[in-house]
Amino acid sequence: MTIQFGGLATGLDTGTIIEKLMELERQPVKRLENDKTWLNNRLKAFTDLDTRLKSLGEAVNKLRKADTLLQRSVKLSSDDCCAATVSSSAQAGASYRVEVVALAQVQKSVADGVASRTEHSFGTGSLTLTVGGESQNIEITEENNSLQGIMEAINSAELGVTAAIINDGTDTPFRLVLTGRDVDSDFSLTSSLSGGTDSLTIGSPVQEAARAHIRVDGIDIFSNSNTVSEAIPGVTLDLFRAEAGKITDLSVSVDRESIKQSIESFAKEYNEVIRFITTQSTRNEGKGGILSGDSGVSTIKRRLQTMLTTPFANSGVFSTLSELGFETQKDGTLKVNDKRLSEAVDNNLDSMVKLLVGDGGEEGMAGRVREYVDSMTSSSTGMLKGRKDSINSNIRKIDSRIESMEMRLEKRQKILESQFKSMETLVNGLNAQSSYLTQQMNMLSNMMNGGKK
Repeated sequence: MTIQFGGLATGLDTGTIIEKLMELERQPVKRLENDKTWLNNRLKAFTDLDTRLKSLGEAVNKLRKADTLLQRSVKLSSDDCCAATVSSSAQAGASYRVEVVALAQVQKSVADGVASRTEHSFGTGSLTLTVGGESQNIEITEENNSLQGIMEAINSAELGVTAAIINDGTDTPFRLVLTGRDVDSDFSLTSSLSGGTDSLTIGSPVQEAARAHIRVDGIDIFSNSNTVSEAIPGVTLDLFRAEAGKITDLSVSVDRESIKQSIESFAKEYNEVIRFITTQSTRNEGKGGILSGDSGVSTIKRRLQTMLTTPFANSGVFSTLSELGFETQKDGTLKVNDKRLSEAVDNNLDSMVKLLVGDGGEEGMAGRVREYVDSMTSSSTGMLKGRKDSINSNIRKIDSRIESMEMRLEKRQKILESQFKSMETLVNGLNAQSSYLTQQMNMLSNMMNGGKK
């Protein structure tokens, strides 16, 4: 608070004096504010560590799933007729010859054109829509006997056929188009409307319903859609062009690059955690890092390092991560030896799966790391949760103490201001008395000097 008065009577700078006195009084508050800043920095560090550990958990979680480590890639000799996606169940090394004979298509029928889509020019009565051998009547009244109304009535019936209106640009441009829901929905529409100036006439389908037809290694396969998922084990084909007689070669292989990227991503996230703990705990110029002295943080680092170096017994040829190409550096981080990793993926992928995913019903190394990380970052019972709760509790206590001390300091300042003001009043009064006495003495002196003359 700025002091608003000065020592007019005493000649003292009372405002500065009070300000300096209050600075001394505020020293305990400043120490508490410094403690609060330190705690907030520590809280941020724990939050950052929590985020990094969760990222590590996400990365290692991919390695505990066989699908990640058994990823497949698929290659087509041509992309003219179809596209392909593959799952881990596809047989690596297998090849197939695919021929797309015909695409799946739904029935489409088009009515004769009329001059207006909104004029109530059709009669009243009913339309009979027959889908897959089952018929149902759709009532048309004076309220909906326009082309627009008929379209909406068909769609509202939800019978497996959708209606739309197109404009063909002729003198009678508006035409109703009916489309089946799937290849099994062959349909017909007959009209019993009477009394109108327009009639609803639908001719033969412009497109017949038909199933997709492909040949895989000479075997005929049919599908109700252009997405075929059971013709080749583990492979889904999306058909978009038919060309009978044209053969497309399809081959399945291990997706080595994706597998390596998943492993390298784990190493990257692991290194982020180790570097962060090291930098936040290391002493610098005689001062400890913001997390130095916290045994729990040091334990996380040691536990992770131990888990990655302890052998894991299984029926495969690998028992440690170092055999997959993981190399521990002097600073505790990991480096992936690409040559050794490639050899492991190419020659012993099943053993890699057993090491990381597990074997004989026992959790693998990746699962153990994930479980440990989850226990540390649990939102209810995790070690980091406990640290954050403790810090937040201490911050609240400091805020309460600061608030109490600020109230006391405000009262103290008012007392000092009152005391100095009283002193100024007293001195001012004494100065007035001194001036009066001096004046009287001067008058007396003058009177006495005048009498001598």
